[in-house]
Amino acid sequence: MSSPNFGPACLRAAASVLLDLVPPGARGPYNTEPVDDYLKAILELGGAQEERATSNALARHLGVRAASVTEMLQKLAAQKPALVKYEKHHGARLTATGKKRALEVLRHHRLLERFLHDFLDYSWDEVHDEAERLEHFISQRFEDRIAAKLGDPETDPHGHPIPERSGAFPARKEMLLSRCACGVPAVISSVSDRDPTALREMARLGLKPGVAVTVETGTRNASLRVRVGDRADSVRLSQALASAISVIAGPPAGLG
Repeated sequence: MSSPNFGPACLRAAASVLLDLVPPGARGPYNTEPVDDYLKAILELGGAQEERATSNALARHLGVRAASVTEMLQKLAAQKPALVKYEKHHGARLTATGKKRALEVLRHHRLLERFLHDFLDYSWDEVHDEAERLEHFISQRFEDRIAAKLGDPETDPHGHPIPERSGAFPARKEMLLSRCACGVPAVISSVSDRDPTALREMARLGLKPGVAVTVETGTRNASLRVRVGDRADSVRLSQALASAISVIAGPPAGLG
């Protein structure tokens, strides 16, 4: 059965309802949009190893000045309870409280992306910005209903795992396609959702999660040639595009 075509007008109406459900002041003294953005960025940059996120990395990720990052990290570390552990010149790591909130926001974001894509017919290069605007405002009840409507999906449209309601967050042994050894079969596990232009190019080339890829032998300085799926010919990818694609070594066998 095909998905209903509600369109953007329906989303605007839904957004209005969401804002009524969870007004900003009802989310706690430290759960503001900028705080949520910082916590989510630290979670994403830290990766499965929960490494420290540096001020420069956060500034690039969020598109703000490094001085602004330092000021915010100091505020987050001074919260009671603290949301991050911050050391000057060494970056920040989430506390248990900060990680819990970051996982909640990330779950909201990725569920919203999947809902926008599957039910409102947004393309995968459009969903990120819409989800960024809505992720701060949905209630637990609304989150649960989206998850149930979608059948509790494991990934968003870009292949990123969706944290479970309990806070469990499965780790993967991924590597960037740009670093994949030549001749070794791999499958695309996820792609970066931050550049709509890059996403449109990936879609044009058939580079989506679950697709088999193999890097061919040859120069890798400026670009690399990749066999995609069952195509007889290979495609040439820039290092920038290949670095936005994550893979898992081996033939396709499920990515859960």
